[in-house]
Amino acid sequence: MLKVLQEQKIETNYPMGVINWTNEEGARFPISMVSSGVWAGKIPLERAHNLQEVGGGKQTMKQELERIGYLGTMETSYKAMPISAHFELHIGKFDAPSFVKQGPQLEAQKQKIGVVHGVQAYRWYTVTVRGRDCHTGTTNFANRSDAMLAAAKMILHSHRLATSHSCLASTGILTLTPGSTNTVPGTVHFSLDIRNGQDDQLMRLEDQLKADFDKIARNEALGDLNEGGTIGKRCTVEWILDAPSEAIKFDEDCIRCVENSAKDLFGDQHENLTQAMISGAGHDSVFTSKRVPTSMIFVPCRDGVSHNPAEYCSPEDCANGAQVLMGAMLRYDKLRAQRAREQGESAIENVVEPSL
Repeated sequence: MLKVLQEQKIETNYPMGVINWTNEEGARFPISMVSSGVWAGKIPLERAHNLQEVGGGKQTMKQELERIGYLGTMETSYKAMPISAHFELHIGKFDAPSFVKQGPQLEAQKQKIGVVHGVQAYRWYTVTVRGRDCHTGTTNFANRSDAMLAAAKMILHSHRLATSHSCLASTGILTLTPGSTNTVPGTVHFSLDIRNGQDDQLMRLEDQLKADFDKIARNEALGDLNEGGTIGKRCTVEWILDAPSEAIKFDEDCIRCVENSAKDLFGDQHENLTQAMISGAGHDSVFTSKRVPTSMIFVPCRDGVSHNPAEYCSPEDCANGAQVLMGAMLRYDKLRAQRAREQGESAIENVVEPSL
């Protein structure tokens, strides 16, 4: 986009730039949108630097930034590095129930641009289940405090309960110790990611899950989870909140700039080729929206798959997204300049000359 502006000698009223935010996904270092969160003052820099990689490694984010030469010296905050607005272009990710969504829907309906109005709420947890290690051959079911069995019941129950609450619940990381074929695990850690478009609905799910996980750990009857099996000894369960993110509504002016840019691109077909959407996934725009006007643009990807080797967005769809992005930013640039002029004129009109 910046190359096109330069080649076409398009002069803007205010500077435009590109930001490469670090660790949006939180895949290796398990807090999502880390650098934008630090910039917005919502994640302490020390906490970000001390994040330890998942998968058994010992490296911290700060150590890795140092290793690759990306640990900068400038203050990382919206005060030291201010911006006036933030527009983000992204490919679609996944389908989600009971609200307008991001993902395969754009592709399935042959739509080209998603005009993003906000982002659903989510909360990431590390859940730890503690029982007791024991030998699989010498300990019968009734005398086992099986942390893995309890964790499995919790994960299944989270799926069922989220379904009944029109939410999403997912587990992507599962680690257990001691990790031996002939040993019943005494400790299990698993991630729990819960999401919904409404904060209050998500919190109701969380409260119910916490109460039910306690019952599961104590081997109390909960639905059919204990049917057909042997009741053993109790476990305990602990929750640690890793990353909360409330539901976000984007700036109306930024949304309008995206909509009008899409109208210019598609003309009379814009209503058929665009759709208002709520993002199912978190993005750096979540944190930038807490400090500056923000919006997002989605383009379709094949089968709604992203962050995967099979990810593919056609050159045409990439170009459409880039065109809408540039148009939206130019519109916001004009809007900002117009308002600055109006405020200046208003200030002049409000000046009262001193009486002689």
